[in-house]
Amino acid sequence: MRSPAPSSAHDLTPAARRAPRRSLRTLAALAATGMLLAACGGGDDDAALSIAANPWPGSYANAYVAAEILSRELGIEVRIVEIDENAQWAGLDDGSIDAALEIWPSGHADNVATYIEELGTVEHGGPLGVLGEIGWFVPTYVIDANPSFVSWEGLLGSEGVFATTETRTSGRFLAADPSFTQFEEDIIANLGLDLVVVQSGSEAAQLATIEAAIAREEPVLFYFYTPHWLHARYDLTRVELPPATAECEALPPAQRDCGYPEEDLFKAFHAGFAERLPQAHALLSAMRLTNEDQEAITFAMDVEGLDAADAARAWVDANEAVWRAWLP
Repeated sequence: MRSPAPSSAHDLTPAARRAPRRSLRTLAALAATGMLLAACGGGDDDAALSIAANPWPGSYANAYVAAEILSRELGIEVRIVEIDENAQWAGLDDGSIDAALEIWPSGHADNVATYIEELGTVEHGGPLGVLGEIGWFVPTYVIDANPSFVSWEGLLGSEGVFATTETRTSGRFLAADPSFTQFEEDIIANLGLDLVVVQSGSEAAQLATIEAAIAREEPVLFYFYTPHWLHARYDLTRVELPPATAECEALPPAQRDCGYPEEDLFKAFHAGFAERLPQAHALLSAMRLTNEDQEAITFAMDVEGLDAADAARAWVDANEAVWRAWLP
């Protein structure tokens, strides 16, 4: 993963003033470079609650939903800190970040062992409720033309379908944001596939490449995950990889030859959060979202053009029966 990088923040006052209107792709791209976005509100930073937002849409959805409810119902000022998923652990450790609301377990076993189990400076915050899964995807029109591509075995010998000028006769495999957990180099080598991993640089860049290929109905094979609004907008098919057995998961990355497991995403808090802001801690501990909730919010952000704060506010307005149960 990555070492700590500069972060940026939005402050949401109790009045919940609006953040600048930007799509999630723009927000994620700015977060990846550590650029400072315009802040809303003010107040004493020591009294504010800091929530991490990682560079993918679901993480922003979680953070802004939480911020809207905390601001509206408890009058708590919230700072949303845009930061890489690995770099956030140092902030959770030293208390500069109070909460991270979407941890993918398979990418953070070492961080869990160090900060939660060994040092005790970070608290396991319980399940988010969202089930996540990483996989390989193609537009369904690729499967219509090549039915055997539904599994990795069907790709063997036909990888050139995904060739580009960059990869020549080998197929291109389009990777994700480099800060994400990815084992593709090793999986491809160990399965004997003639694919070249091409880095995207960011999720925003990856999405632009995918959507351009779909607009031209060109073959494209790429790393992606659920939940995400991309699945609601386009007809995509997962390419089956060998199952992620316990034995495969225990292998060193260089020997990995299987896909990714379905994961129960969880929350993490700074160990001093409950004492400092007990009501906020109780609310975030009780917070639960579904895959459908996340996809609805992120679709509003990246497809319908709402900024993260407005999309979260719309969900909160429409789902009071859900979040009322989270209140302390």
